Amino acid sequence: MSSGRAPDGFLSQNTGLPMQKKLAFGSNKNSAQTLVSKKAFYATDSGQAYLGDSLELLQSVPSGSVNLVLTSPPYALHFKKEYGNAHKSDYIAWMLPFAREILRVLKEDGSFVLNIGGSYNQGTPTRSVYHYKLLIALVEQIGFHLAQECFWYNPAKMPMPAEWVTVRRIRVRDSVEYVWWLSKTEWPKASNRKVLRPYSADMLRLNRKGVEKTTRPGGYKINEGFAGLDAGGSIPPNIIDDDTPTDLLKFGNNAANDLYTLKCKAAGIKIHPARFPAALPEFFIKLLTDEDDVVVDPFAGSNTTGMVAESLGRRWIAMDAVAEYLDASKFRFNGDIRESSQAATSENFAKPRKQPAKKRSRV
Repeated sequence: MSSGRAPDGFLSQNTGLPMQKKLAFGSNKNSAQTLVSKKAFYATDSGQAYLGDSLELLQSVPSGSVNLVLTSPPYALHFKKEYGNAHKSDYIAWMLPFAREILRVLKEDGSFVLNIGGSYNQGTPTRSVYHYKLLIALVEQIGFHLAQECFWYNPAKMPMPAEWVTVRRIRVRDSVEYVWWLSKTEWPKASNRKVLRPYSADMLRLNRKGVEKTTRPGGYKINEGFAGLDAGGSIPPNIIDDDTPTDLLKFGNNAANDLYTLKCKAAGIKIHPARFPAALPEFFIKLLTDEDDVVVDPFAGSNTTGMVAESLGRRWIAMDAVAEYLDASKFRFNGDIRESSQAATSENFAKPRKQPAKKRSRV
């Protein structure tokens, strides 16, 4: 994997996100309508984190006020995990009420990015299809459009279930998780120009030498100007990989030396057991939003989404039902947080007050 900061316009190749300008996220006491009608657990100049039932919190958000909902809810597994996952047989019924509220709060060109993992059926070496059933329900029952299926390659995933993978050796390691990009309409706001990757060595060679007009065996026609185009970088595939332009999102989630993990350990605070890497929300926030846009994570956990949104100049709302996880998530902002007794108003979301840039350490 490559390291260091990528050139401007490219997806960063590590999870140390450069902090950019901050946006005011204050409240207007004279505003009658609030974005979330509850005291925030903590706040920064760009966002607020709320403790409570995510469904109830979503229900208090005004319709059409959010640009992107990006989240990873507890997965449906046949054994319970400590962060509160629903059983596969109940998962769709559990998830759909959240999905209805997410569709309602999204702007017409807004997107819903859902990271969800697969699982095996209990007692047999066969895979569950619950996540495919959920996708169908989100489209056919709730009314979302499937903009694109994406995939996250997580090389840090354990070889589970051990019975089938490491004991009997009849299955291979499951290292892919699903990322459904759903949209409120057929034409969500998106620009792949904001997530371009450096050109591959082969593409640079073609640019130097040029190509002759030809037709590939599959019928795809290549004209003489194919290799001469320079759009600023290579268009990424739907599998995001740190170092090769494939169709995988290749990000491990076992960071042991990032600021959040180190500070949790030093303070003796429990580390969230199911964090996704910063590069995952970074990709979709860049692809689907602009500066000043509003990003919501209703299952925020350690609030990676909020941290990345703030670093990219977006405003954010984080929600979680576990106080311990939200308390630890403050470490992601390097102490630059405040306790808040005020709710963010819809007026302030419509007209954010910009402030001068402030230097911050990498997270």
